[in-house]
Amino acid sequence: MEPMKPLEPMKPLEPMKPLEPMNPASGGGAWWPQDLGAPASSGSQDGMRYAVFPEARRLLVERDGRIATYDSGEHRIGGVSQQEAGRLRLEAEGGPVDLDSLRQLD
Repeated sequence: MEPMKPLEPMKPLEPMKPLEPMNPASGGGAWWPQDLGAPASSGSQDGMRYAVFPEARRLLVERDGRIATYDSGEHRIGGVSQQEAGRLRLEAEGGPVDLDSLRQLD
């Protein structure tokens, strides 16, 4: 058996370069009309996105690059989820609301 060779001393670490500032993600910006203000809720999934504006009684849904505007009427929509591909579930104070029951404005 050969004797162990002595280990070489560790070399000191080189100073780290300073981190470069990160560019903030743009998020693509607001895709809804500015006159509606900021949505109470918004999200996207599977190529579809939505934004809820309870004060203006509006729900916007974008599919395939086209925005549909709905009048939420007396329903105060607080949340939106996607149940099946292309099908939204709207949660309102009085319970679930079917998107087809809302009047489409455009």
